[in-house]
Amino acid sequence: MIVLDNVTIRQGTFALVGASLRVTTGQYGVLMGRTGSGKTSLLECIAGLRRPASGRVRLGGEDVTQFPPGARGIGYVPQEGALFREMTVYEHLAFAPHLRGWPAPVIDERVRELAESLRLTHLLRSKPHGLSGGESQRVALGRALSFRPRVLLLDEPLASLDEPTRDEMIDLLKRLSAREGSTVLHVTHSRTEAERLADVTFRLEDGAISEFKRESS
Repeated sequence: MIVLDNVTIRQGTFALVGASLRVTTGQYGVLMGRTGSGKTSLLECIAGLRRPASGRVRLGGEDVTQFPPGARGIGYVPQEGALFREMTVYEHLAFAPHLRGWPAPVIDERVRELAESLRLTHLLRSKPHGLSGGESQRVALGRALSFRPRVLLLDEPLASLDEPTRDEMIDLLKRLSAREGSTVLHVTHSRTEAERLADVTFRLEDGAISEFKRESS
């Protein structure tokens, strides 16, 4: 579960006051809004990269407002993926489990499982400069999922992709989120992404968050 409870964020002349939302455990939430409305700031607040001026952040029922990023159990895909230039695909997928002290055989098994799911097996020895946009995004997603996070945050992960690759990634996100069981909050400008992925959609406008639940078919 992801809960923002009356969160206020201030940075320079920017202020987002009293923002609240709830994504139930296992749901895929999508957050939409205009450029500059504060969507990325909210993700950074949930991830622990930005401290709120007031309010609370709760994950899985636990108040994590004062927790450092690494203690929150969050997988985070920032805009453009932000891959490490000198690391191979294998090293990206092994990075977070290694930091958490997983045994080497368990790390290797997890890397190969993700590589197969993300169609990256043939690229495990490659570095980012040789990857396409879609391949880079799949590596960034795999890195975020590698340690089985309880929460997955995605900041416009498909914005730079062409339409066929975006459609492919939407299908992949749908499958992986269901299989991994993470609670997801995905920032996007795309109505198509929201319609195809979201269990619940939020719109951030004029500092207020409104919620639109998917209607049952």
